[in-house]
Parts: sequence; structure tokens; C-alpha cells
Amino acid sequence: MTPRVAQATPEITAQATPPAEYSPADAATAQRASKPSPIRSKRRSGPSKLFVLDTNVLMHDPMSLFRFEEHDVFLPMIVLEELDGHKKGMTEVARNARQASRSLDTLASAQGADLGKGSPLNATGHTDAMGQLFFQTQALDLSLPLALPQGKADNQILGVVKALGQLHAPRDVVLVSKDINMRVKARALGLQAEDYQNDKTLEDGDLLYPGSMALPPDFWLKNGKTVESWQQGTHTFYRISGPIVPSLFMNQFVYFEAPGEPSLYARVTEIRGKTAVLRTLKDFNHQKNAVWGVTTRNREQNFAMNLLTDPDVDFVTLAGTAGTGKTLMALAAGLTQVLDDRRYTEIIMTRATVSVGEDIGFLPGTEEEKMGPWMGALDDNLEFLAKGDGGNAGEWGRAATNELIKSRIKIKSMNFMRGRTFMNKYVIIDEAQNLTPKQMKTLITRAGPGTKIICMGNLAQIDTPYLTEGSSGLTYAVDRFKGWAHGGHITLARGERSRLADFASEAL
Repeated sequence: MTPRVAQATPEITAQATPPAEYSPADAATAQRASKPSPIRSKRRSGPSKLFVLDTNVLMHDPMSLFRFEEHDVFLPMIVLEELDGHKKGMTEVARNARQASRSLDTLASAQGADLGKGSPLNATGHTDAMGQLFFQTQALDLSLPLALPQGKADNQILGVVKALGQLHAPRDVVLVSKDINMRVKARALGLQAEDYQNDKTLEDGDLLYPGSMALPPDFWLKNGKTVESWQQGTHTFYRISGPIVPSLFMNQFVYFEAPGEPSLYARVTEIRGKTAVLRTLKDFNHQKNAVWGVTTRNREQNFAMNLLTDPDVDFVTLAGTAGTGKTLMALAAGLTQVLDDRRYTEIIMTRATVSVGEDIGFLPGTEEEKMGPWMGALDDNLEFLAKGDGGNAGEWGRAATNELIKSRIKIKSMNFMRGRTFMNKYVIIDEAQNLTPKQMKTLITRAGPGTKIICMGNLAQIDTPYLTEGSSGLTYAVDRFKGWAHGGHITLARGERSRLADFASEAL
């Protein structure tokens, strides 16, 4: 049977993918198509829609069934066949296919469920899902152009969408798919199609929280008389009020720069009601405050070093283009706190092993030896740090320093992180832009007492096929941790590697 006309339908535009041609890349696209708000306050006005889900949507997000608010969801029979064909194995796609099948089984076995006439999606406790789930229980008139052969799964789903549109007119019937070509074919046939967008943290990468904010030029003129200030140790504190306070986050950096006036660089350390407290920063631009021989060269690097060296900040995210100093600063701060301050017992470094080009095959050796080729950035920065710290110790002194440094740095593969707990460790996650939100959660939840985690990445260099700037795990972490009292973020804007690298990152 087909869904009742009286039922409202969810609005989604997507395309179906054939089982053989499905890829994680397609799956990632689908979650952008129907992006209902995660929190539903009240039923929207107007008729609900009927969303027909492509297989790749379920394999990308097994909870997608419950993301369509008051709209209804329809599953063609070929989608269940495709799910069944992808459930074997230990890949992310196979796990998602099994989870989606379990959700469908729970809904189908709920009391009073009739998937032909419609089964409530909130029967299993998902209160935001107010629509109904329909299965295709009878043959539909799948009339498609001769150029679209019936045997292909994508085309069968397109035929179902077209038949439902005729059966339930004027109700909106929308295809949701992660497959771009599927959506193009649907629109060519005059059908509504959308990407699945629920996995997208931000619509636009430019909306990413930068971690710093410039105070307006008239800040002191407007607030000078109401600002309280006091000295505590080497820091000066300012208590401010006014319209700027609601836009501030905990551990956000603010700065004031104006010709002929003293500059202010501070961090938000307290927000209470309509007031906020700013604390001035330690100046790591000065040689006397060098960290493992490294001084910062610009404003954002100084902000980042203040976060990296603060024992009260447990989680730091650094974003920036190539050559902005992310890895160098994280390593320098880590070595100082491990070897000099003894705050942490060792540095643990890992990264997503996603190749830029073709894979060169299996790598021999132990876990650390296999990770070696992926850690070229670590070796380059350690060479620089060892030279800077060695001073005039000569060749023997530098060799001893290198051995000491390497004895305190462990290189680990992300594949074996599940179930581990890191205590009193300084954990660096490099190339974090290539992680999915689920992988990011797995890594961050490894932190035990006394552990600090630093995530670094360049959102302009995502190599994972199915991730975008909006759905990257790094974007997800930055957005979810902003405003937390023990977390901080800074976007590094200026490259310091070389004039060639700076020009290349802008011009190419």
C-alpha cells in the first residue's frame, strides 16, 4: 500500500544511488538535503511532505529516519534490498546499514504498527519525529523514459517518487539522496530532490567561530567610565558591561588596536549576567617568554600559545592555512610542559591517515613504524625545535636532546584508539579536518584525568572524499566546544612559513 493522502509529507530533495555505485562520498552528500532543525518547538504551519529516502541517506546517518520533524518518510522496497546488501563487514557504511535495519525492525514491531498504512516514527521514543513511516507494500506504476533502464536501483527509486507524486498530488513528494547524479536525474524528470543536510554543522565555512574578536574603535569612549580594573599577579583584569557582552564566549580573545592609543589583548575569563571579565595575556612575542626557544610572530599565534600553555584549558582547537605554525607551537608547548614543567608524562601524536594521492600500499613494521611516513610534519618540526634548544651544545648535545625528545613522544594510530584512556598525557591530533564528527568524538572521549587534547587542521585541505568544511569533525568540535570554560579555539590567519608558501596558499 502507499501512504495516505491525508498524511503530511516531509520536504526533502535528494537522489537515489544504485547499490553497486554507492560510496561514502555519496552518503555525505545526502545528509545535507533535508536539514530540519535539531530542536523542534512546534508543528510548522502548512501541509507536511512525504520524503522518499535513498539508501545512501540511511547508510550515511542511520538515525535519519527521525530527522524529518512532522513530515512523513517513505521507503521503497529496493532501499531495503540495498541495505541488506551492505550490512556485512566492519566498515562505517556496514555498521550504519545494520543500525538502520535495527531501527526499522523496532518500528515495524511496535504495537499497532502497520507500515503499509503508516507507523508513527515516535513509537520508539524519538519525540521530535511527529510523522509516519511508510513501506512500499505494493507495486507502483514506474513509468520512466526509455533512456532510464528499469533494472537500475536509482531508476526504480525515481519511478517510485514519480508514482507517489501522481498518487498524492498536490502533496509534495520529495526525494532525499546523497548522490548528486541522482538528484540531477530527479530534477530533469521534474521531481523534487534535495540533499540530506542534517550532518552539516555550518551552512558556510565562513561562519566558523574564529575564537577572537576586535573591540569597536569607540569601545573605550563608550565604556571607559564603567570599566573596573584590578591587578592580580602579572595580569590585569577588566570588568566590562554593555551591549557587547551577549556576543562574547568564555575563553574568547578580544583585542583593541587603534593608532595613537595603547593596545589591549585579553581573554574572556568570566561571563556573569550583563558583565564579563577580561584578563590580559602573556606576551609570547617577547624572547623572555619563548617556549622551547619559539616566540610567536603575530597576534593569533600569541592567542594560540596562551591557550596551549594554560593548564586550565583541557581542549584546544587550532585552524589555519599551511604555514601558520599550528604543529610547531603545539609541539613546543608540549615539550615545555612535559620535559620542563612535568605537567604531563608524554606527548601522544596521531592523525587521520588519508592520502593526498594514490595509496602506496601496505607499510611494514610496528605501529609507530607504519605511522612514520604520515608523521613527516612531526619530524620537520622536531628538527627545528632540537636545533633551537641545542644552542652551542655541539653535535653530541643535539643528539642527546633528540633522543630525549623522541623518548617522550609516542606516535599512535587512530585505528586502535577505541577503549583506551589517556591519563596525564598531552595529545596532539593533526590533520583533524579529515576526521568525521563520530571519529572526533571517539578520540576526545579518550581523555582521562590531567590530559590535554589539541586538534589542528586546515579546513581548506580536506582529503576525505565525503567530508566538507561544514561537516568536518574539526568544524563540529569547534562549534560544540565554543563557550566551554575549559576549551578554546583560535583561527590562525597569517602564514609564517615562507613568502613562497604564503603566496602559494593565497594564489593557487
